[in-house]
Amino acid sequence: MSSLLPAAKYSIVILGGGGVGKSAITLNFVRNQYDPTIEDCYCKTFIMDGMEYSLDITDTAGQEEYRGLFDDKFMRQGDGFVCVYSISSQDSLEELATIIHQIRRAKEGTSCPIIVVGNKCDLEQEREVSTVQGETFAQQSKTLFLETSAKTRVNIDETFEQIVREIRRQEAVAAATSKSTPQSPNSQSKTKSSCCCIA
Repeated sequence: MSSLLPAAKYSIVILGGGGVGKSAITLNFVRNQYDPTIEDCYCKTFIMDGMEYSLDITDTAGQEEYRGLFDDKFMRQGDGFVCVYSISSQDSLEELATIIHQIRRAKEGTSCPIIVVGNKCDLEQEREVSTVQGETFAQQSKTLFLETSAKTRVNIDETFEQIVREIRRQEAVAAATSKSTPQSPNSQSKTKSSCCCIA
């Protein structure tokens, strides 16, 4: 019989400009494959630090042109956010400033765990964004930071592990500072999504 507690469930949203590798990162984590397909919601269960986690992962790839219409819904429902740019595109990093602002506006000041991910670090010869630039952007944005390669599977698992740890850290801080604050009955409600589940 398993000694693990019931899985903690979190909703993770993958955001970023077109062509930065959002689907590749998602599929590499969920299925350990590098072959983006058109599918927008996945479920992944994994064990970290002796605890089981179940992640509903929303990949917004292919919806960049509808960002104003769709993303606010994803952002309100998300527990954590993976904001992706390509190290071979300076524009894609600059685009994240708007996306992160939009996330925080949608969350209306509530806990907002975000990791900035510089993808395609295998394309060193095409690099337009240095690691220092990415780190500085993340520091200024008050987010976590990693560089990844979905192609060579660098820091893929670490990306999701870091965002889950940050969600839990912020939950602990919020719980410690609001024990005497009553919550409304609807504060914990979440809209269920239909996901492709991978154990």
